[in-house]
Amino acid sequence: MPSANQQPSPNSGLNLVLFSISQSILLQIGTASILLLLTTQKTTVRALEAIGEASEELFRGDRLPILNFPDDNELDKS
Repeated sequence: MPSANQQPSPNSGLNLVLFSISQSILLQIGTASILLLLTTQKTTVRALEAIGEASEELFRGDRLPILNFPDDNELDKS
């Protein structure tokens, strides 16, 4: 079983032709992108809820104009 204090090998990480990227940098980039996606998702959900509530206000009855309908008695007389 490997010990917990074992040093990482010099070849760990992503080795490309011209340069190499260490595992810690890859982990930092991955963590930052996940946090950014979670923040964006929460903001998007709040914006969509606000748009939905605003669209409901358009269809509320107290915001619609009152229409004057003729009475039934007036229709029968003509």
